[in-house]
Amino acid sequence: MELRDIEIFLTLAEELHFGRTAERLHVTTARVSKAIKKQERAIGAELFARNSRNVRLTPLGEQLRDDLRELHQGLTRTLERARMAATGKTGTLRIALFPANVQELRPFWETFRARHPQWDIRLRMSAYRDPFTQLHQGEADILVTWFPVEEPGLTMGPLMFTEPRVLAVAEGHPLTRWSSVSLEAVSDFEHITVEPVPDYWFDRYVPEVTPGGRLISRTANVGNIEDILVSAVLEGTVSLFPAHVARYYPRPDIAYLPVRDMEALPFGPVWHGAAENDMIRAFARVVRDLGPLSG
Repeated sequence: MELRDIEIFLTLAEELHFGRTAERLHVTTARVSKAIKKQERAIGAELFARNSRNVRLTPLGEQLRDDLRELHQGLTRTLERARMAATGKTGTLRIALFPANVQELRPFWETFRARHPQWDIRLRMSAYRDPFTQLHQGEADILVTWFPVEEPGLTMGPLMFTEPRVLAVAEGHPLTRWSSVSLEAVSDFEHITVEPVPDYWFDRYVPEVTPGGRLISRTANVGNIEDILVSAVLEGTVSLFPAHVARYYPRPDIAYLPVRDMEALPFGPVWHGAAENDMIRAFARVVRDLGPLSG
């Protein structure tokens, strides 16, 4: 099995969605499908059970995922060390991000690189599903996400920025009659959700109830921002976001309405305390020295 095919298999095993897997790996959906069929022919059995509605691992697929994950991580680290040695680098800080405003956060990346030319920094968008697993499994050194994070073994770093909230709705939605909305209005419509994630953590992003005690219904389970926006257009759902999403995901079929009665959402780095190293501490110092970015 080629390294790229292993990456495709492991990413699909995580995402359980051919489109999101292709998006993460910057390949076509057909390339993902071809790689999986090739692996299944070579093994002689199905690795994924799939139909028009969902994709799931077979028991054999689960076994292969568990066997390959550690092997792939070790091989990737070996190749990375060789690549860094060839360029004079001695380490790579791997940062996964939930916020999409990577460009606006450049002062943090550039200051880290300027202070520590011996280290590289690699950024990637985080998968929505099982957000903290990547830290526990050593797939990322730092996760930039909204606070608070209260997971056992994880350490919250200094604040990077805070942002007001907006509500994404389809153009022509009844709420677009207004220039801004209240959280109470959100309870009149279906909101997206993400599973599996810690309840307290997602409740900070989308509260269970409004200030007036009305339940906010969360039914549409999605995997990334694009899926959320498609759900808004096709299913009429509404979605709370930090304000930068309106800047980074402008669409003619989506309107972003300021939410006037929600606190700004704080973001910062989180890491596994047992895996803390010089690179992680150096990045935390950069964030503390620069302080939270202003809007």
